[in-house]
Amino acid sequence: MKQGLAVRKESGAVWFLYALPALIVYAAFMAYPVINSLRLSFFSGKGYVLDNFVGFGNYVRLFTDPETSTRFFTAFRNTWVFFAIQMAVQNTLGLAFALILAGKGFRGKGLFRTIIFIPVTLSVLVTGYIWKLILNPQWGALNIVLTNIGLGNLALPWLGDPHTALGAISLVSSWQWVGLPTMMFLAGLERISEDLFEAAEIDGAGGWLIFVKIKLPLLLPIIGIVSVLTFVGNFNAFDVVYAMEGANGPPAYATDLMGTFFYRTGIAGQHPVGIPDLGLGAAVATTTFLVLFAGILLANRLTGERPEKKRGREAVQ
Repeated sequence: MKQGLAVRKESGAVWFLYALPALIVYAAFMAYPVINSLRLSFFSGKGYVLDNFVGFGNYVRLFTDPETSTRFFTAFRNTWVFFAIQMAVQNTLGLAFALILAGKGFRGKGLFRTIIFIPVTLSVLVTGYIWKLILNPQWGALNIVLTNIGLGNLALPWLGDPHTALGAISLVSSWQWVGLPTMMFLAGLERISEDLFEAAEIDGAGGWLIFVKIKLPLLLPIIGIVSVLTFVGNFNAFDVVYAMEGANGPPAYATDLMGTFFYRTGIAGQHPVGIPDLGLGAAVATTTFLVLFAGILLANRLTGERPEKKRGREAVQ
């Protein structure tokens, strides 16, 4: 008996040694930066030297200072709009494409899968530059096509109008990344047993009922993962706006996101004081982290439970 306990203890120690390198990497590159950013948000100073403890002063400035808070809440609102468009367009299309590719007798599945996924492999800067050319109001391909087919009234300065700029960038980002949710949803659909579909068809269920009652519930954990990835990616978005509009989020801050606001405040030195405000930038980063943390917890709460576990608990009750 004692020998068995000794073996189990030794086995546990061995597994810990295997996990130790990953824990060190995680602590050095994930946990420490988050904790240090939280610490720096309570300090202020000149340039890159933060030696003056101000407590919650940076947060007070972030939420109440007229100039800073205006830019912050604009970026915060734009990020939520950016996320909503991504969820409505990118992930909905991803699910639709996955359902089409998973259909019986669909020919050319590999080809269409490749076509959908190709934009994901492109650099965001390259994609942004290409679409910036396409959306050019004077000689861009989109406006030329709209004019030639009699829809010249829709030929707009897509990236120059505050009312259309954020939507245009969101759609470009959705076009580039739609391949990821498509592949994830397709993998989930291919894991569902065909026996469930055959049984439902024998009972007289149609395609829509099979989707609502079988496919959608079993895809719920993947929907949760896709939603979390989209949420995190959107609140950290920077490159697509930088490539298509610039770090200032023009026109009139209409495309300013949390990522670009943090860049201007804490890194680029474009804050009104003329130098990087690391303390205020750390406050922005910490606020973003807290929003992400709360959103991830909520998403896991809503979609993390597997349907079979829920049905089993309901049956017991």
